[in-house]
Amino acid sequence: MRKYLLYALAATCMMIAGCKEDVDTSSRYVFREETISSYLAKHEQYSEYYRLIGEVSVSKYTGTKVRQLLSARGHYTTFAPTNEAIQEYLDTLVTQGLIPVASWDAFEDEHKRDSIYQVIVYNSIIDSGDDYSEYEINSLPMPTSTSQSVEIPLPNMNDRKLVVQYTDQPDSLLINDCNIDPLNRDILCINGVIHSMHSVISPSNNTMDYILRKYIEDENSGYMVSAKLVYACGLSEILSANRDEEYEDAYQSGSKIPLTSKSVGDGGEETFHTPEHRYYGFTFFAETDDFWTQAIGKAVTDITVEDVMDYLVRQGVYPEATRDKDYESEDNLLNQFVTYHLLPERLPANRLIYHYNEIGYDINKKTPSVATMEFYTTMGKRRLLKIFESRESNGVYLNRFPNLDNDRRGTYHELSCDADKEGIAIGEPNLEGENNVRNGIIYPIDKLLWYSDDTRDNLQKQRIRWSVPSMWPEFMNNDIRCSDITDEKHKNVYIPTDMEYKYLEDVDISKETQFFYWTGRGMNWANMQGDEMTIRGLSDCTMRLPPVPRRGVYELRFAIQSGGSRRGMVQFYWGSNKEKLAAMGIPMDLRQGGDNTLHTSNGYVASDIGYERDTDDDDFNAEVDKRLRNNGFMKGCNQYSAGGPGNATTMRGSNACIRRIIIRETMDPDLTYYIRFKTVMDDRTRFFYMDYLEYCAKDVYDNPENPEDIW
Repeated sequence: MRKYLLYALAATCMMIAGCKEDVDTSSRYVFREETISSYLAKHEQYSEYYRLIGEVSVSKYTGTKVRQLLSARGHYTTFAPTNEAIQEYLDTLVTQGLIPVASWDAFEDEHKRDSIYQVIVYNSIIDSGDDYSEYEINSLPMPTSTSQSVEIPLPNMNDRKLVVQYTDQPDSLLINDCNIDPLNRDILCINGVIHSMHSVISPSNNTMDYILRKYIEDENSGYMVSAKLVYACGLSEILSANRDEEYEDAYQSGSKIPLTSKSVGDGGEETFHTPEHRYYGFTFFAETDDFWTQAIGKAVTDITVEDVMDYLVRQGVYPEATRDKDYESEDNLLNQFVTYHLLPERLPANRLIYHYNEIGYDINKKTPSVATMEFYTTMGKRRLLKIFESRESNGVYLNRFPNLDNDRRGTYHELSCDADKEGIAIGEPNLEGENNVRNGIIYPIDKLLWYSDDTRDNLQKQRIRWSVPSMWPEFMNNDIRCSDITDEKHKNVYIPTDMEYKYLEDVDISKETQFFYWTGRGMNWANMQGDEMTIRGLSDCTMRLPPVPRRGVYELRFAIQSGGSRRGMVQFYWGSNKEKLAAMGIPMDLRQGGDNTLHTSNGYVASDIGYERDTDDDDFNAEVDKRLRNNGFMKGCNQYSAGGPGNATTMRGSNACIRRIIIRETMDPDLTYYIRFKTVMDDRTRFFYMDYLEYCAKDVYDNPENPEDIW
């Protein structure tokens, strides 16, 4: 709350400052007869920036200059550096040894000079397109409960998401460490807005690999020990990956990958857009140097990899792992320890937990409500990492297992949390300067993180639910999953087939399959987190599943919103041998809901699964649940609303939201399992659709003393 008060105070202070006689108000007017380009041309303090936008092309594929772009119709946000800011930036290049003196004439290589031009220009402009307005100060995203820094949803021309930083100084608002001039901001023009900058915005192009190497050399970095451990495990090359350049060339040239794909939907022909990029990303939850110095009892500069190994052995970490110095082996104790801290997706603070339509969530206030969690598969030896947040947790945690009010008439809020289950609080990441690397984020933690027996036991004792797109790092790294950007190319996404380009590492997509995804923002669909995956054509897809925590019997459940007239029928296959997956039961008709009807070409056929709506009699409701389970069905979960944020009807209360029990089999954490779905209808207009999946161990779904909750 303090952060929001500070922001309100900042706005008040700016209004007060605007009344002083000595304030330069020349830039505070609305220049509705000026384009951004013409405004910059008329103000001497931007003369150098105006020259640069006339030198830099919009892209390498066109001769159009950025100055022409800023003269055209549109919605552009321009963080325009003053002449003094550009001169100071040249001074920093001298300090870095890139040029001998702070002058453009000091560049001996014109290509290097032009690349610096591009850095200054591309990082200063956000093109909101036709679907969005430019970013005035009051429309910049607000801080989250986790961090005072938050990313602007739309990327700049350098395809980087700029970071808004809120501080304790009411007049101070930063964009990537650069102060916006409090007296020369929100300069409104015909085609956008200008914010005057005292510094050049130049986000680092460094990778996680680079910054960890730097941390090893810097005893004040705060992550010296954790960085050493990463490099001992041979992860340098992996963490240096930023972008799939082969995909980049194929997309930009249009030689192999279709830029759009069309399909017939309920509302007629629809156009879906192929992702422009295929970025890689990483999230690192790292114990700080303060933790290691206290745990091991040595100065940070004296702590060796062997010291950490000895400490982990004493703590009983991964007792079945090998303890030799082959740290690059997945069987090695250190390797298993380090890789459990790493996710193969970049998760900014406002994406650690995906909040949208869980019960009680206010999308405007953005304050957590009921217990909400994500489950991700870590790098290296595949294991589950739980990320958790609730109103009562006061932050985001790793592997937190609180006592929830999960009775049939409960609230699904935290009642309490045992000390040994409170998990590890995720600290605020440092996104300043070089720390703001392109392909990753490092979060500080102050407790030892490992996949302990207790963690695995606690995971097995709860139902594990995940939104299907969370299985694919490419969806997070390329801003596909639940994107806040709602123009057509972000709302309607086409994933290429494997024949066109293997975009999703963990999904095999046949050439007859059309793999589509909707973010669903503003659509009020009855889906977990609002999004929807719709796969069309003569579909045949195989997906790699997350691991289970312990060996045991599990149900794998499949949840959908049924009832659509274009839903299809598929045969499910499952197993650990991807080439020889076994068919699971009879084909599944995705049109079948609860007490509604099947939509067929011959009309409607009544559903016969034993569904009845909840009543005031919980014994009766429990009997209906048993009847449904005997037929392989379950009502939808009670955690999410059957619609957009604020909808009072839960998925459990909707007869269209149904879970199906696909399998009930013994599963092993050391095996990798796959599901395959193949259409059994010779109709290309039919959809296959998945919302979320669940693992549920037998001790949970078949527990006579403590039956599985409805949430």
